[in-house]
Amino acid sequence: MPNPKRKHTPHRRDCRRSANSKIEAENSNKCSNCGAAKMPHKVCPECGFYNGKLVMPKKVKKAKTETSAEQETK
Repeated sequence: MPNPKRKHTPHRRDCRRSANSKIEAENSNKCSNCGAAKMPHKVCPECGFYNGKLVMPKKVKKAKTETSAEQETK
């Protein structure tokens, strides 16, 4: 097996390695329900719809004022 005659410089080595690690923007589609950006073939993270159907209902957090009002009535 042939061996290199001279050592390659770090710059030459790093340029070769960096050619394969360029960052590309991921494809994104618009959600048909809310219009937010989402990955193709995935459930919309904003509204939970996929292919026009509700798949994952969005969780709603209770406000702190509601929980304190409930404790006062008990």
